[in-house]
Amino acid sequence: MSERQALRRRAWRPVSVAGVTWTGAAVATAIPTAGMLTIVLLVAVAVAAASFLRFRHPAVLVATVAVACAASAAGSVAAMAPIRQAIAHLEADGGRHLRVVATVTGHVSGSADGGAWFDATASAVTAGDTTVRGVIPARIGLDAEGREHLSAVGQGSEIVVTGRAISTDPAERAVLVLRVTEVERAPPPHGGWAVFESLRDGLTASSHGLPQPGAGLIPGLAVGDTSSLEARTEAAMKVSSLSHLTAVSGANCALVVGAAFMLLAGCGARRWVRVVGALTVLAGFVVLVTPEPSVVRAAAMSAIGILALGFGRPTVGIAVLAAAVSLLLIVDPWLCRSLGFALSAAATAALLVLARPLADGLARGMPRPLALALAVPASAQIVCGPLVVLIDPHVPLLGVAANMLAEPAAAPATIAGVLACIAPFPWLRDGLTALAWIPAAWIAGVAHTTASLPVQNLPWPDGPFGAALLAVVGGTIVLAVARPRRVPRLTALATVVVAVLIGSAGGTSAIRTVGGSLTVPADWQVTMCDVGQGDATLWRSGSQVALVDTGPEPEPLADCFQTLGIGHLDLVVLTHFDKDHVGGSAAILGRADVVIHGPPGEPADQRLLDRYAAGGARLIAAVMGMTGEVGTTRWQALGPLPGMEPGNDASVAIDVAGPGFPRTVMLGDLGAEPQASLLRRIDVPRAEIVKVSHHGSADQDAELYRRLDATVGLIGVGADNTYGHPTSALLDIMRQCGTVAARTDTDGIVAVWRDGHGRLALWRQGGP
Repeated sequence: MSERQALRRRAWRPVSVAGVTWTGAAVATAIPTAGMLTIVLLVAVAVAAASFLRFRHPAVLVATVAVACAASAAGSVAAMAPIRQAIAHLEADGGRHLRVVATVTGHVSGSADGGAWFDATASAVTAGDTTVRGVIPARIGLDAEGREHLSAVGQGSEIVVTGRAISTDPAERAVLVLRVTEVERAPPPHGGWAVFESLRDGLTASSHGLPQPGAGLIPGLAVGDTSSLEARTEAAMKVSSLSHLTAVSGANCALVVGAAFMLLAGCGARRWVRVVGALTVLAGFVVLVTPEPSVVRAAAMSAIGILALGFGRPTVGIAVLAAAVSLLLIVDPWLCRSLGFALSAAATAALLVLARPLADGLARGMPRPLALALAVPASAQIVCGPLVVLIDPHVPLLGVAANMLAEPAAAPATIAGVLACIAPFPWLRDGLTALAWIPAAWIAGVAHTTASLPVQNLPWPDGPFGAALLAVVGGTIVLAVARPRRVPRLTALATVVVAVLIGSAGGTSAIRTVGGSLTVPADWQVTMCDVGQGDATLWRSGSQVALVDTGPEPEPLADCFQTLGIGHLDLVVLTHFDKDHVGGSAAILGRADVVIHGPPGEPADQRLLDRYAAGGARLIAAVMGMTGEVGTTRWQALGPLPGMEPGNDASVAIDVAGPGFPRTVMLGDLGAEPQASLLRRIDVPRAEIVKVSHHGSADQDAELYRRLDATVGLIGVGADNTYGHPTSALLDIMRQCGTVAARTDTDGIVAVWRDGHGRLALWRQGGP
């Protein structure tokens, strides 16, 4: 065995150490008796060390080191036990009112309700006359109003807040989770923290004058600040498997440190100067971008690699990665439960282990540079896919292609952005930011284009089974492409399986994208999507499409749009702001021209409208009697009725009519009383289609349905719902009126149109 082969073989020993350390950290953070586990592991270390002194076998030495690292990780958990007990004695789990003095240690990241959450280290927690002091990891959240009070806060700010504790999971790193009710003091950071904060703010301000969506990506690529990123661009980056580029990742860290090392080498600096300089740049960069898990992992790995170079020792990437993981888990055992940390480590391991074999296999049928360009994102996606599918049960079929197109632009965008961040003159900073915008705009364009393609997301089973299945599929693909000679039969079987998988995925995608729209009658004019217990109704005139409500979740609405082949909306009507009518909004943000909406009742309602506006939509508050056009159809708002409080009874009812269009009235969630009031206020027209109110509840005015005298009634309702919708009372009313009920719980998607003979046609996805 050559020296190089022996080195590579020994390099895998740290992997077993990292695996045992990760397991020890996972067990220690999951049990309440980490101290006892630490003692047991220390005894095991003593036994293993004695065995090594007796037998001198390398495997015993590796086992000794592995168990010692696991014991160290468990000891870190046990060391936090006294603080946890002290906080528990403050009755934090009971929601007691606490006063907290803390230092902000992470990004103040926004939450869906307009508030924010951030990591902090509390130095004093007071309840009544009792105060607990120490280094207390905390997670602090606040509402939209409180976030405004913390607008000047950044990493390093020393804040004083009061609030109520939220029950914590012992497996979480945060000893205290606090929901803020009052902000006593929230100064900006000072000292060195203020310098770094001003640098980040300067880059963000410099990018504001540039066109979106590229401008919002620049701070994220360079310094991890995603506050300027548009909601629709963020969603597109996630869908297209480019979300790792929206904030600083390990690749960015290695890129900056490598550039510093090469610069010093180019200047003729000695080895120790290069090492010290690179480590200094590394430390500054981590502070600048804030120590997120992926950055911490990359920083530790880079530091070990740089030190190894300094001592003149050859390094193997997988050994460096394993050492970095072990070190980080000892210092912070709760990283073992961080998905971001796991994804970062897995992606790096994939690049080190799988990229070359995949490139060798692909090079049999294509040029070597192209094979390598494909192998890098493919290896990362194969390894990270099973982890991602645990939180998002879809497989991004175009993720590899998107990464191939976007990755070359990441390096120039990052370097130009970092240089702009530290530029000493405003004119120089603005010039470098403008240079960074060019590749950032390219990345954003790739994301939006990929996300807009219906074939991008392939549905996949969720949970552990889905993850295991995807891992098996990934392993099969690696065998089929790399084609190792040692297992020819297994390679042949893998090739056959991959061919079947490609055919199945291609057929499924064709059915969902091309074939899906062919199954729905091409002449449909009014369609109700099957979105569960909620409403989402479309009408179409020519090439223009309008949507009334979005259903409770974005995924069913997105699936319906794929089936119907819809990509853009000329009009969106949000009848009211209950979740079963607006919860699916994420599926259409950035795709609507105009949004007509009912009266908002909560701050969250206005924040949702702000998200629509940020996506380019024009907002118009509905007023009874207002009108507009979609294609050749004309719509009129029959609500909201005057004097109604925001909610069901203030729904925006819509009357739609036009040449050759079946007259349609959509009633939102109006109850019997507002329905009767509507009858008294207007001359209700005879309709051919009625969107039944409130999913077919019993709270209906029979006279309104008799006056409408509709041929078809559309009922948006979830299968096996607990409300008993649609009720027998409503169905009896429809039978008495001669109205055919089309309901999404049994029929799936339903479509209605006027055929060539002027008759009304009804199509049900789940039946005749």
